[in-house]
Amino acid sequence: MPRLLIMRTGRRLVAVSLAAAAGLTLAACSSSSTNPITPPKATSVVVGSANFPEAEVLAEIYSLALQHIGVKVTDKFNIGSREVYYPEIVKGAVTILPEYNGALLTTSVNTSSTATTTAAVDAALTSGLPSSLEILNPSAAQDKDSVTVTQAFAAAHHIASIADLKKVANTMVIGASPEFKTRYEGLVGLKKLYGLTFKSFLPTDLSGPVSLADLKSGKIQASDIFTTTPQILSDKLLTLSDPKSLFAAQNVLPLVYKKGVNTKIINELNAISAKLTTADLVKMNLQLSQGQSYSTVATNWLKSVGLM
Repeated sequence: MPRLLIMRTGRRLVAVSLAAAAGLTLAACSSSSTNPITPPKATSVVVGSANFPEAEVLAEIYSLALQHIGVKVTDKFNIGSREVYYPEIVKGAVTILPEYNGALLTTSVNTSSTATTTAAVDAALTSGLPSSLEILNPSAAQDKDSVTVTQAFAAAHHIASIADLKKVANTMVIGASPEFKTRYEGLVGLKKLYGLTFKSFLPTDLSGPVSLADLKSGKIQASDIFTTTPQILSDKLLTLSDPKSLFAAQNVLPLVYKKGVNTKIINELNAISAKLTTADLVKMNLQLSQGQSYSTVATNWLKSVGLM
């Protein structure tokens, strides 16, 4: 995939559509301000999503799992950006959405927040969300910025975390979008938190085809690659751990309209979060980019973790 358009974080200004290169067609059930969403009945829920493939497959997982336990579900996938779908869930026209905690916090709840860890981000959301909303348990799955290298490079230099780069950074070319050079969640923070000074910086793109090709060819030795990018699996890349939390948490979690859910629904959504990992999302995104349907990918994952 070149994966470039729509992202979740206030700090990440651009992103890529997972479907662009693979010709993946987004679900046709899109809604907008000119096609208002009817509020759900008390006996049913409306599961919505943002308008990019990863969000849609997560919403499909929520929807299928809830239907499996007997909940009546209406799907409203591919609604639009957060500016469009967030007001809908605030007023209850959508009941459940897969969200990314860090992006939700810094774009819609507290734009000045500096929280970076999962616990701190979730605490800020809990205290700052409108009274009609609630976040449920975060999953281990995160779609966030990272420092990524090839598996071969990591093996050759015995590298598993960003901190391990200290011994080789001065021999490395790191490539990323131009703003990575001057932002804190970039070279500035890598130097301040980890003491890293690289041999040079090469402007490329934001987790896109240029960065991925340059990593694969060896033109650069590290790049800022989103942690659920399919090529992490297909091109044998390695996302380095970030023990000092330079890159803010972006855990997938359910955002719910409180009055629209009950204990049964909450427990099922939390069960999904308990099983979902970043590696799962990488694999699902790869399957989507290869042409598998949202329903097939979601069903197969639910079956694999015993939730269907």
